[in-house]
Amino acid sequence: MAEAGAPASQSARFLILYAMAAAGGAVAYVPLLTVLLPVRVSLLAGDQDVVWLSYLTFGGAIAASLANIAFGWLSDVTGHRRRWIVTGLGLSSTMLILIGRAETFESLIGFIILWQIGLNLMLAPLAAWAGDCVPDHQKGTLGGLLAFSPAIGALAGSFVTFPELALPETRLTLVAGIVAAMVLPALLFGRPKPMPQLMEPIEGPAAHSEKRSSTRTVIAAMWSARLLVQIAEAALFAFLFIWLRSISSTFRDSDAATVFSIALCVAVPIAMIAGRLSDRLNRPIAPLVIFVSLGALGLWIMAVSTTLTNAIVGYLIFGITTTVFLALHSSQTLRVLPRPQNRGRDLGLFNLTNTVPSLIMPWLTLLLVPSFGFSGLFVLLGLLTAAASLLLAGLAMRR
Repeated sequence: MAEAGAPASQSARFLILYAMAAAGGAVAYVPLLTVLLPVRVSLLAGDQDVVWLSYLTFGGAIAASLANIAFGWLSDVTGHRRRWIVTGLGLSSTMLILIGRAETFESLIGFIILWQIGLNLMLAPLAAWAGDCVPDHQKGTLGGLLAFSPAIGALAGSFVTFPELALPETRLTLVAGIVAAMVLPALLFGRPKPMPQLMEPIEGPAAHSEKRSSTRTVIAAMWSARLLVQIAEAALFAFLFIWLRSISSTFRDSDAATVFSIALCVAVPIAMIAGRLSDRLNRPIAPLVIFVSLGALGLWIMAVSTTLTNAIVGYLIFGITTTVFLALHSSQTLRVLPRPQNRGRDLGLFNLTNTVPSLIMPWLTLLLVPSFGFSGLFVLLGLLTAAASLLLAGLAMRR
């Protein structure tokens, strides 16, 4: 029984099953985009694989951006989340299977675009569902649980490519099965407690609601801070191996995968502790400031590193702290959105911070690395990340 006057809390069962479903969303795209799609493209395109992959990545990013906003908005309008999630799960799973069997570039790009539409048909209402069900005083805890998503996504990529586990043409079928097994329990057995206070429409200026709304300045700061960090994340994701290989010619791709995995796994318990503490202390923004500042420090360590050990230490500081930051930021974003009736649409606009960096990052790299080397790139990325910390520090002092 809750104490008289205490705010209602969501059940631990729903929080855990929801976190598992969110991790299933990561499994739906991480193995494909990082391993299985490049392999498929190489088999079909030969020496044109880079060109094919560039077109596929660009087209997929555009489709994902538009679909996330559209389906988030539609789930707002209809007042249903779970029906959209199930439909998206079915469409994206079907497309995964077809991608594994595509024989031409035209069919592959068509399946990829339809897969992105289906994936975001699932992910957009899934993200908004958390805002419907998880009260503010549990959003830090939710953020800690969301840190499992990137780690499980990476582990799924390793699992489905394990030798002799599945044939190359059936690996994406295995991925689709894993995603369904992780998403469906939340829909079938989550049974979240109703939180009517989270669903009351807010009309007119939203800045007067102290807890569930925010000024445009706050929203812009949260959006901009995430975008700046995601630009740095995208650059490191794409070029970490090349940079480390330039420091030590003995560094292997498997070593890079190990470094990535360590950062993701270590981030999970740190995010859970930090999220829980932020709930207890009612300081939702302070952990974001701390972790993004440490991320900038990690980038600057990388900028001055001349040995493999120092380079890996710098990346681990960056990788761990920004993984924690992104997980906690995802849940705290739900706190600052201005109107519950537009929650899905607004989260779709925040999702642009996940897709736009893939369009910005290559140009930054081409402008800086030939003239200033990777050190120049890391200095700039560190400045961008530090700017994110300053934006959020201003919010922390206000809230």
